[in-house]
Parts: sequence; structure tokens; C-alpha cells
Amino acid sequence: MRRGSSAPERRRPVWGAMDPFGEFENMWSEMGRLLEQAAAPVGTAAWLPMAEEEESEDAYIVRAELPGIPAENVDIELEGNELSITGELGEEHRGKVLSRRTGKFSYRTSLPGGADSENIDADLTDGILTVRIPKAEEGKRRKIAIGGHREEGGETA
Repeated sequence: MRRGSSAPERRRPVWGAMDPFGEFENMWSEMGRLLEQAAAPVGTAAWLPMAEEEESEDAYIVRAELPGIPAENVDIELEGNELSITGELGEEHRGKVLSRRTGKFSYRTSLPGGADSENIDADLTDGILTVRIPKAEEGKRRKIAIGGHREEGGETA
């Protein structure tokens, strides 16, 4: 309170100290995790790894954070247009408090049409799983050249 004033002074948030969009993304991610866990059958709740999806000119790319998970504990499947990444990480008792996720995990996403399901490539390096799904030839963007031009009589040359 200010001296000589009975009403408390209102402070305005400093946007430089807080990122409202980042906070919204975190909230959205956590809501997705909660909904994923709530939709799972009882006793089979799996955690949802942090993941991002990207589209380049020639492929769809999915990256998921899987720290400490060996490649042999990760299963990647494509059924129809749904990509599924599942696996499990067991507990290790090294310290007093376990501060990382363990147990089963699951991530699912739908791929757009035009994905080449025969040539999918996956790599797990430094705890980041990268799945690259090339675009099929019909799904790639290409420039179409105009073959003819119109003359005065309306005929093409």
C-alpha cells in the first residue's frame, strides 16, 4: 500500500518476465496428457512423451523425447494413417527419490494423406526419437508449367 492511500496499488504484469503463449502451450500439453490418461482403461494408464510434428517439402517428421529409453524398448507402428509410438521404461533405484517418468508410454498421431508408408525411417539419438515419413510422389508439391498460349483467334499454339 502507498502511504496516505487506503487502496492497494495494482501492479501490472511485465510481459518480458512472463511468456503468456508459452504458459498456454504448457497448459495445453498438460491437458492433453490428462485427457490421454483419463481415456486409458483402468490399470493401463501410460504417460505421454513430449513430441512435435513437422512437415517439410518432402516428408512428415515426428520427434518425441524419450530420455533414457533404449531403442529395443520402443515400438513404432503405422496402421492406416495412424502412427503409434509405444514402449516401457523400468524403474532404476539409484538415489533416494525417483524424479523421472517410468512405466509404459504411448504417443499416437494421424498422418495426412500422401504419406509413403513403405519408406519410413526412425532414429533414436540422445533421447530424441525422430521418425521420418516421406511424402508419396502424389503428395509432393510440384510446379505445373503452362504448355500453350492463346493467340488472337482463341486457338492454342
